[in-house]
Amino acid sequence: MKNRPPRLFAGRDYQKYRKLFLSKPGSRETFPFGPQVAVYKTKASKMFATLAPDNESWSSNLKCDPHWSLTLRKQYPESIEPGYHMNKKHWNTVLLNGSLPPSLIRKLVDLSFALVSPVTRK
Repeated sequence: MKNRPPRLFAGRDYQKYRKLFLSKPGSRETFPFGPQVAVYKTKASKMFATLAPDNESWSSNLKCDPHWSLTLRKQYPESIEPGYHMNKKHWNTVLLNGSLPPSLIRKLVDLSFALVSPVTRK
């Protein structure tokens, strides 16, 4: 099966973050970069998150407002860094090791999804 998560992607934490990312309308999980990185895309195939193992925990790349990114990186220097292999201005790498409040992680995921989702006009 092509979109089946590799064995590397297992456990309670993976399932928790996978569920969060897939809770966004029309989102799906893919592995275009190989079995080490799960990529979450919108219905329009725009990437809004990644999930990868990071030592004993997980990390995620999430799109963010450039001004808020700078503030977050100053406030949480051990947990939020410029996006790994991404545009450093628009993406953050968020360490999912329990050091950030769950509400902040949800807010960052919501914002990332909103930033890459097309605006629908009535």
